[in-house]
Amino acid sequence: MIVSTGLACAILVGGFLLLVLIRVPVAFALGIAIIPIVSLDLRLTPFIIMDRMFQSYNSFILLAVPFFLLAANLMNSGKITDKLIGLARELTGWMPGGLGHVNVAVSMLFAGISGSSTADAAGCGKILIPAMVKEGYDVRFAIAITACSSVMGVIIPPSILMVVWGGVMQVSVGALFLAGAVPGLLIGLALMGTVYGYAKVYDYPIAVRPTLSSFWVAFKGSILALMTPVLVIGGIVTGIVTPTESAIIAAGYALILGVFVYRTVSVRDLGHIFYETGRFASISLFAIGTASAFGWMLSFYNVPRLIVDFMTSLQFGSFGTALVIAGLFLFFGLFIDAIPTIIILGSVLLPVATAADIHPVVFAIIGIVSLAFGLVTPPYGLCLLISAAIGGMNVVQVMRDVIIILIPMLVILMLIIIFPEIALWLPSTLMPSSFQ
Repeated sequence: MIVSTGLACAILVGGFLLLVLIRVPVAFALGIAIIPIVSLDLRLTPFIIMDRMFQSYNSFILLAVPFFLLAANLMNSGKITDKLIGLARELTGWMPGGLGHVNVAVSMLFAGISGSSTADAAGCGKILIPAMVKEGYDVRFAIAITACSSVMGVIIPPSILMVVWGGVMQVSVGALFLAGAVPGLLIGLALMGTVYGYAKVYDYPIAVRPTLSSFWVAFKGSILALMTPVLVIGGIVTGIVTPTESAIIAAGYALILGVFVYRTVSVRDLGHIFYETGRFASISLFAIGTASAFGWMLSFYNVPRLIVDFMTSLQFGSFGTALVIAGLFLFFGLFIDAIPTIIILGSVLLPVATAADIHPVVFAIIGIVSLAFGLVTPPYGLCLLISAAIGGMNVVQVMRDVIIILIPMLVILMLIIIFPEIALWLPSTLMPSSFQ
C-alpha cells in the first residue's frame, strides 16, 4: 500500500511520543517509530533507512564530536578545571556572592575549551557546589546556578551542538562559533546580575580579595588551558584548520597538558577516559543516525513543505516566525536531547526560517540557545539532573531557583530575536567570506 502523508505523520510522531512516554531512550524511539511505516509502504525498504543512517555518519565534520568530548574529559580528569576555578576566583570572587560569580565565570572559561555543557556541570559542580554550601550558600541556589551556568558550554564556542548543526544544515561552523560568542557573553552577564541580586537579598559573602600577585599566580597557572579556544577558534577563523581538525588539536593539546605538562593524568587514567569518551560519543552518534532517518521519513512524506505552507499562510513575519521557532525548540528541548532535535526539528523548520527571511546563522543561534535551556528544565534537564545529584537534592526542590535564574536568560534570547545583529555582528566582521 501507499501510505498517505497524514497517516505517516500520525504513525511516526505518535509512535515516537508513545515510546518516549514509556521511557524508551530517545535514540531508540526514533528508530523504532520508523519500523511500522517501512512495513506498510511498498516504496520503502529497510535498506533505504540503513542507507540514510550511514550517510549521516559518513560526515567528516561529525568526527569533531568525539574529539571535543575527549578534550572535555581530559580537561576534567587533568584537574585543569581546578586551575580555571582559581582564575575565576581572582576575577570575580571579590563581588558580593563571590562563589556564585566564580561559578558563572568558570563555566564561561570552561565553555571556551570543552564545547560540552554536561562536562561543565559535572566537572565544575563537583568542586563548586560543596564549596558554596560550606560557605553558607543555600544548596538549592548552588545547584541551580551551577546547572544554569553550564548551558553556556553549548553556546560559547567551541560547541558540539554547533558542529552538529553546521554539518546537518550546511552552515559554516566557524560562523556559528563566532555567532555564539556575544550571546554567550550576554547570558553570562545576565547570570552574574542574578547572582548579585541573590547576594544582596541573602547576604552571601565575598569569596576572596585578590591582589596583583595572587592574580598573576592564578593567571600563570591557567594560561596554557586558556590557549585552547585561541587554537580552536583562531584556527577555524583564519582558515588554517577545519572544525574537525580543530577538535583533534584541542584533544591532543588537552592530552599534552594533562600527561606531560601538569602531570595530573597517568597512563592508567587514559583507558578510563577513552572508554567514557567512546561511550558518550556512541550515544550521540547513534542518535544522529536514527534522527537523520526519522527526519528523512518526514521529508519523504512532504511534512516540511506542508509546515512551510501553513506558517506562510499565517503571515507572522520574521519576528513572529522567530518567536514560534524559539517556542518550538524550547518545547521540544523539555523532552528530547538537543542533537536529535536539531536534526529533526531544525531540518523541518529551516525552510520556514528561509521563507521568513531569517538568516541561517540567526536561525541556528535561536535554536541552539533555546535548546540549551532544555538542559536545565525537566523532565529531560540533563545538566540539572547532574547538578542535583551532586548536591544531593531532588530536582523538584530546586525548580523555584532555576526558574528565577532562567528569566533573565530568556530575556537575552528575546533580545537575539529582536536584534539579530547580536549574533550576526562578529561572524560578518571576522568571516565575511564564509558568512555570505
